[in-house]
Amino acid sequence: MALTLDIVAMYRSPRTGIRRQLAMGTREDRVLFYVMLACGLIFIAQWPRLSREAYLDPSIPLDARIGGALLGWFFLAPLLLYALAALTRVLARLVGGQGTWYTARLALFWSLLAASPLWLLNGLAAGFLGIGAGLQVTSGLALGVFLVFWGISFHETERTAVAV
Repeated sequence: MALTLDIVAMYRSPRTGIRRQLAMGTREDRVLFYVMLACGLIFIAQWPRLSREAYLDPSIPLDARIGGALLGWFFLAPLLLYALAALTRVLARLVGGQGTWYTARLALFWSLLAASPLWLLNGLAAGFLGIGAGLQVTSGLALGVFLVFWGISFHETERTAVAV
């Protein structure tokens, strides 16, 4: 199934969405692709906000702002996300979780990728509306959906032992 259809299926039924991902087998290249694609989409979502900020405060040019966001989203964020997945796996192991290191990464990275359309919407709101109620609503929605997806996905991956 196409990746976009998998993302739509995740919005319909997160449990089914993560189970479909688990059924595809253990592929580290796939989760690496998911985290890099999610970070790339969130990086692109920053462009309208960065453009607005550069227009309002020209002391820092747009290319410098985009360069900083590039560094953050393509180099630092994946490392921090890998560390966060490892931390959640350790905590789950302490309370009897049956998942693996791979399933912890899959749950986090897939949830981030599935929520990325809302991060794109949030970026548009930040760029065109600026600070205000619209941005708060879209930010809360994007964060909330990501946390719900991650919680459901992590619960599914930790309650079912998956052979690695």
